[in-house]
Amino acid sequence: MKAMFSVPNLNGRFFIGSPLRHRHFALAMSAALLALLIFSLLMFGILLGSMHKGDAQVFVISLVAATVFSAVPLAILWWLDRRERESPWLFLFIFLWGGLIATSVALPINNYIISDVGQWIAKNQWVHDHLGKDAAMLLGAPIAGPLVEEITKGLGVLLLFFLMRAEFDNMRDGFIYGAVVGTGFNWMETPLYIAQGYAQFGDAPWELQLGARIALFGLAGHALFSGLFGAFVGLARQTRTMWIRIGAPILGLALAMLAHAIDNLLPLIVSLIESSQGNKPDSNPTAPDEYGLLEAWATASLLDLTVFFPFVALMLFLLWRSGRWELEVIRQELKDEPPDLVTPQDYQAILQQGLFQTRRIDLANPKWSSALVNAQHELAFRKRRLREDGINSETDQLVSIWREEIRRLRLQLV
Repeated sequence: MKAMFSVPNLNGRFFIGSPLRHRHFALAMSAALLALLIFSLLMFGILLGSMHKGDAQVFVISLVAATVFSAVPLAILWWLDRRERESPWLFLFIFLWGGLIATSVALPINNYIISDVGQWIAKNQWVHDHLGKDAAMLLGAPIAGPLVEEITKGLGVLLLFFLMRAEFDNMRDGFIYGAVVGTGFNWMETPLYIAQGYAQFGDAPWELQLGARIALFGLAGHALFSGLFGAFVGLARQTRTMWIRIGAPILGLALAMLAHAIDNLLPLIVSLIESSQGNKPDSNPTAPDEYGLLEAWATASLLDLTVFFPFVALMLFLLWRSGRWELEVIRQELKDEPPDLVTPQDYQAILQQGLFQTRRIDLANPKWSSALVNAQHELAFRKRRLREDGINSETDQLVSIWREEIRRLRLQLV
């Protein structure tokens, strides 16, 4: 019986409704992405080639450490995605967009802006007198970082939104994609800062940088900024109100840039306060104070929670609201499915499922159970999307694919 049952080609489901289904567009997009990847690798190759041997070794070791630490936010985001599990390859793509493409594109533009700010400071000695040798970075970072980095990261989220619309359903999807992009950006930026500190002071700030960048379990900083933008792109996806569909992504980008600007303004504010108190900047900057890993993490987490409390609260609200939306959609859209797709026992469990619970059908077969639950949820979200678009779900190819997948999974236990 199992041998006679045809298994659907689920690989094609990612591209339903995507312009990638058109051969010429897919070839052009593949060429563009390949060009961006080559550019990124060249940029990092040039960067590593310009480093002294010791600096390059510190960078490589720091990259390994950042990879290990990045597992923390990625694991949290993977858990948040439990009701509609995305492909690990999709997670990898958007992580590498943040880590390779967004960083490599942002780096030369950031340097150009900071260089221009430095040229302006050279003509205004009073600025240098108040801020010292780091004046260009103190003034340039709050401009370059929010504008350049949030756009380069955000382009990855928008690319996914347009190319993989079947995998982009709501605010939670958007937040997860944005936060993964931000985690990737943080993954590559961390070793750059550690190597920079080693080159400048002869001592690599391992604990300070690694502890601070995993603050709030890695969901502060870039993950928070890009996650907010992604959530508002997801809001545009799940609504039919035109002004929200247009305005939500713009508002999300503005919030991401604002939060990033506040983060980059903190060193400038501290310098201005010290200057107003008559403390002249050091002509020869010294290495930052040494911190233990846990001390750096706790201090940065408390600071981020205080400074970014409105943004963190908004993030938590959006996650709570998206969780409620997901449960509502699952309950409504699976209610009328036949028993071979959703049994009465399945639906009873759906009604009883809590916001932080993950439904399982057969605890003795966790992998099979997880796949079946995920397929049921995918079916529910697809039906809701079609309903909102005024399309009959009974004629939809992706609805048929998910129903076939559910039946196939049922047959595995026969």
